[in-house]
Amino acid sequence: MREWMEMVSKMQADQQDLAALLNRVVQESLQFFAGLEDRPVAAQAKTEAVESLPSDGSGGLQALERFQQLYAKKLSASAGPRYLGFVTGGATPASIAGDWLVSVYDQNLSGISDSIAGYVELETIAMLRELFLLPDDFSGAFVSGATMANFVGLAQARQWAARKQGVDVANDGLYQLPPLKIASGAPHSSIYKSLSMLGIGRKSVHLIPCQPNREAIDIAALRAFLEEHRNEPCVVVANAGTVNTVDYDDLAAIARLKSDYAFWLHVDAAFGGFAACSPRFSHLVNGLEHADSITIDAHKWLNVPYDSAMQFTRHKSLQIDVFQNNAAYLGSAIAQPEFAHLTPENSRRFRALPAWFSLQAYGRAGYKEIVESNAEVARLLGEKIAGSDSFELLAPVRLNIVCFSLKRKTRAEEPLTMNDITRFLDQLSRDGRVFMTPTNYQGSPAIRAAFSNWRTVGQDVDVIWQALCDSFAGYSREG
Repeated sequence: MREWMEMVSKMQADQQDLAALLNRVVQESLQFFAGLEDRPVAAQAKTEAVESLPSDGSGGLQALERFQQLYAKKLSASAGPRYLGFVTGGATPASIAGDWLVSVYDQNLSGISDSIAGYVELETIAMLRELFLLPDDFSGAFVSGATMANFVGLAQARQWAARKQGVDVANDGLYQLPPLKIASGAPHSSIYKSLSMLGIGRKSVHLIPCQPNREAIDIAALRAFLEEHRNEPCVVVANAGTVNTVDYDDLAAIARLKSDYAFWLHVDAAFGGFAACSPRFSHLVNGLEHADSITIDAHKWLNVPYDSAMQFTRHKSLQIDVFQNNAAYLGSAIAQPEFAHLTPENSRRFRALPAWFSLQAYGRAGYKEIVESNAEVARLLGEKIAGSDSFELLAPVRLNIVCFSLKRKTRAEEPLTMNDITRFLDQLSRDGRVFMTPTNYQGSPAIRAAFSNWRTVGQDVDVIWQALCDSFAGYSREG
């Protein structure tokens, strides 16, 4: 009893001194943002001795001081303008304010009946529909990331395909079904992961040839596949922006195939869907409105804090079939489908609020500017690489990703290996000014530079280019 009273006393003391604690958090936050330019973009993390659980807690201020002492200075500048690995956005100021309030309000977005927070999520989804030029017959919900959004979309596709064969897979399982065929040209790794989790299996993916020197699916080859399997319900996973070269499948042409063949069209538009924000690039997503389900990531080009993504669907009833939570206290999923019946999570963070803040703060024009600005700096880097004696541009810079490699001195030189790329990127990371990630493009080891942070400007390209050249010189000396 005495220990419990002491614990409560410390929490009460923190509550009474909450303003001081939060002010210290504000100071730490401002110092972090002020130092983004000087902080190493990728921190070389060293294994630390694991802290043991304290027998007697020290209170919030002391916990913050302990964290600052042990870890704060060793965090990377992944929120900054020159973190070009993966596709990583940088949270806008308004989205940070919204995200802080998410923790303050501590709403559990499992339903819509006990708080206005559920309405805010519905309103945010409606604004995002406008941003992505989607018709009103799409419903949506927030999930944790693109992997989970792909999972939700493909779970609906599985339910649709099973129904076509007279099976309610959500209730009866997969065991009465033949293997489901998934057709795609260049699927992201999260598609395979989702299929594994869904019990469909990674080997269910049938890779359809892409167009020459492209990552866009060959429509004639896709038609031939669908013709061969016209008596089976198939799932087509289309790309609206591949991770290597931001290539787009011809979504409108794929949608036209629906007049001849029965298939579910899932579009992975994790970051490429943001092309809709710009009149310069919106043609890339023509046909997106004909998808059955869509994945779009928020913590990428929407520039809100991790973790956040959206799944959109035109088949809400199938979504409810799969994800309904049949607890008596949750009521009827069909009559009033709350969020607990729409995604894998029952308890859900108020992820919509940072997005709502950012959309309200910057509007359509703000996101047009982010997309077009990032595309411009990617173009500038691509031009430097194309004219270089050290690097080789592997694909056109279509939007916001530059795919390139190290240039061999002579044709007789040994082909590059992934070890060569890794050694170079290790050198680049140690330099501290920029971070990029390796990839494999058309069978060759390569490097990706992904621009998706609102902070990145033209001057950053000069810093990035100098870091690449300096690291290449160091890498060459090592070699």
